[in-house]
Amino acid sequence: MELKKENLEKALTALTRLGKVLVPGVVDGVKKFVPYAAGADIDLDMVNTTLPPKDVLFPQTQKMYRFTTGPDAAFEEISDAEEQILFGARPCDAQSIDCLDKVFLSGEYTDAYYADKRGKLTIVAAACAKAAPTCFCRSMGVDPGGAPNADLLLAPTAGGWNLHCQSDKGKAVLEALSGLLEDADGQALPPAQPELVVDMAPVAEKISTMFEHPIWDELHRPCIGCGTCTFVCPTCYCFEMGPEMHGAEGTEMRYWDSCMFSEYTRMAGGHNPRPSAKERLRNRYLHKLSYFVERYGQTLCVGCGRCVEKCPANLDISRAIEMIGEAKTE
Repeated sequence: MELKKENLEKALTALTRLGKVLVPGVVDGVKKFVPYAAGADIDLDMVNTTLPPKDVLFPQTQKMYRFTTGPDAAFEEISDAEEQILFGARPCDAQSIDCLDKVFLSGEYTDAYYADKRGKLTIVAAACAKAAPTCFCRSMGVDPGGAPNADLLLAPTAGGWNLHCQSDKGKAVLEALSGLLEDADGQALPPAQPELVVDMAPVAEKISTMFEHPIWDELHRPCIGCGTCTFVCPTCYCFEMGPEMHGAEGTEMRYWDSCMFSEYTRMAGGHNPRPSAKERLRNRYLHKLSYFVERYGQTLCVGCGRCVEKCPANLDISRAIEMIGEAKTE
């Protein structure tokens, strides 16, 4: 089935009956996913939003529970999960949600806050017909033309999008749009072919042996420790927790944090096992390219290029991958 471009707003309005619809838009000059409203400025042609959709499931600031102290101590968990439809997420961002699923939902511990939101999220991914100069998704195993873990895939045509259902949630979306869909008569545009290409094969073979390699002395030099790379990254998930107190009442909060900040690993007494940008950058790249692979069988980088585009010091993880692949090891 095909959704014509002229029916897009009608389709999004119809989907609001299923839940909050989040679409790529621009707010105060920042490209991000925003709640859809009639007449909103929607841009399904942008290659990537500046801010990734990870805050849909893992908010930048999240209230976890309320409590009171003293003789009448009490505890109340806070749940703000609601039905949401992430509409127009690119394949790299759909892959990033798969990475976050492995972190928060697999293993012995399941993060209840993430699980509640994930269970109520429908992902409508949009295949890429064009790539930005900073995209290198194919090199990281992401297909610009597909998103296997999405519920529905939009494949762009000259006049709209062909719709491919991939789950029961996707069927619900198709049912909600049934009156607006037509038989597919448009051929899907060919998937994007990013010009930026890196070779992960030699990196995978040797990076786990390079903890003490002198390459880190060179790679870290431009880093100013601002944390921009981690906040625009769709897969970074470092966080901290702490209470906001008002007298005897408080709210436990969870906030995004960054392993690129010097305070992140600072211990009581002042010791810091990652005292400089060298150790912090090394940890970030090893986590993306080695540690996560060892644990979950895939890289924690999806090649979206956001960190490449936004780093104020022009640090480039794609260049780092090339340098690691070319480095000599014993």
